[in-house]
Amino acid sequence: MAGENQQFAPQGVSRRDFMKLCAALAATMGLSGKAAAEMAEAVSHPQRPPVIWIGAQECTGCTESLLRATHPTVENLVLETISLEYHEVLSAAFGHQVEENKHRALEQYKGQYVLVVDGSIPMKDGGVYCMVAGEPIVDHIRKAAENAAAIIAIGSCAAWGGVAAAGVNPTGAVSLQEVLPGKTVINIPGCPPNPQNFLATVAHIITFGKPPALDAKNRPRFAYGRLIHEHCERRPHFDAGRFAKAYGDQGHREGWCLYHLGCKGPETWGNCSTLQFCDVGGVWPVAIGHPCYGCNEEGVGFHKGISQLAHVDNPTPRAEKPDVNLKEGGTVSASAVGLLGGVVGLVAGVGVMTVRELGRQQKKNDADSQGD
Repeated sequence: MAGENQQFAPQGVSRRDFMKLCAALAATMGLSGKAAAEMAEAVSHPQRPPVIWIGAQECTGCTESLLRATHPTVENLVLETISLEYHEVLSAAFGHQVEENKHRALEQYKGQYVLVVDGSIPMKDGGVYCMVAGEPIVDHIRKAAENAAAIIAIGSCAAWGGVAAAGVNPTGAVSLQEVLPGKTVINIPGCPPNPQNFLATVAHIITFGKPPALDAKNRPRFAYGRLIHEHCERRPHFDAGRFAKAYGDQGHREGWCLYHLGCKGPETWGNCSTLQFCDVGGVWPVAIGHPCYGCNEEGVGFHKGISQLAHVDNPTPRAEKPDVNLKEGGTVSASAVGLLGGVVGLVAGVGVMTVRELGRQQKKNDADSQGD
């Protein structure tokens, strides 16, 4: 035990904190305690996995999100967990020097490195809308992908084309998968995605030598296996037919459902409502009063109007739902439990009203869309 403590001490992190980090990453993926121990052993290996990060048409938001991660912090990530061989934004070198470092890493770690790409890839006019060192970025990406051990598209732009591919798409922006049709691309969409989802995915690759289980859109199931609408703290208001109708109105101030303000939670899959952001409770768009934009979903974020109503597959209330007025650390009284039987009958009636209202609103929305 003393030897293990000495191993982590020079790096500014205690063994206890390191094990907590590995346990947190394993928990994010729904893995067991045994997997956390295996992850700790793999991540602490002296030979850190090389990572090459290439940015295309992007806003650097994915990198900014990663920089704000605290488990681990970016310095622990870059200096102790992975070997970041190339990242144009975070590199101390620049110009020809940083490009030489990238080419050296591609040769030295052939078949070993993890390739990460953020930003969409422009294909129109020979790819001239995003050039690096005089060459289209698509050429850099294809060359780097040839000998990559794993390929990750981070952010909605790399996963689906994002904002650059919206509307008239003047640069012919496409997703990473479209320029690498013969490769398995792990998509981690979001604008930006939660850094924990990215870190957990990389940790899984390091530990088990393969990606975590993926869904039909090549997204890690642990992160994108749940419908946001079904795990939203405002879902009870939806079930009860309580909706904010305008920003700043009474419903909005009291935390009612944001469906009528264009929330895309009913058709967006992700762990935003459960994992949240910034390691601070209650920090994700809906919790702070902004509708879900649907950035995790292809054809939703950046394609549907922000006020356009989302399609709802399951408009009926759940059989059980939390008390929206229950404060953190509070308890449910015996009288409340006794009233539950009566509430079940009321919920059925409320569900009918909610379904009817959603039907009217969706018909009105469809009519408005046709009129436009």
